[in-house]
Amino acid sequence: MSEISSDKHSVLFVCVHNAGRSQMAAAYVAALSNGAVEVRSAGSAPADSINPAVVAAMAEEGIDIAAEVPKVLSDQAVVDSDVVITMGCGDVCPIYPGKRYEDWKLADPAGQGVAAVRPIRNEIRGRVEALLDSLLPA
Repeated sequence: MSEISSDKHSVLFVCVHNAGRSQMAAAYVAALSNGAVEVRSAGSAPADSINPAVVAAMAEEGIDIAAEVPKVLSDQAVVDSDVVITMGCGDVCPIYPGKRYEDWKLADPAGQGVAAVRPIRNEIRGRVEALLDSLLPA
């Protein structure tokens, strides 16, 4: 585990299974920020593996998330993040003062094929680009 730089923004994406939406968002932050933003993802009830349609849809974008694994949400992940973005996990995410919270309403890719995942992926990319614009200097 690498040291966290205090001048680097840190974002946590949380969804129920950490197998689709939050994994795509985290992968986009990592790819589009070129490491300028630290990113985590977690789930309130993690699945056993990443949704294969999500892996395929991200591969179309040149982003390989096949080796990622769903992770359980911890209080420490929230404490260590400046920005916490929830995606359909309700009130499960702990609230700490001084954090920026957003709730992104997105369709759930669970059980969907690649064709159904693409529009969700594209919406997540747009939201991540706007998020990075708000976090990083021009």
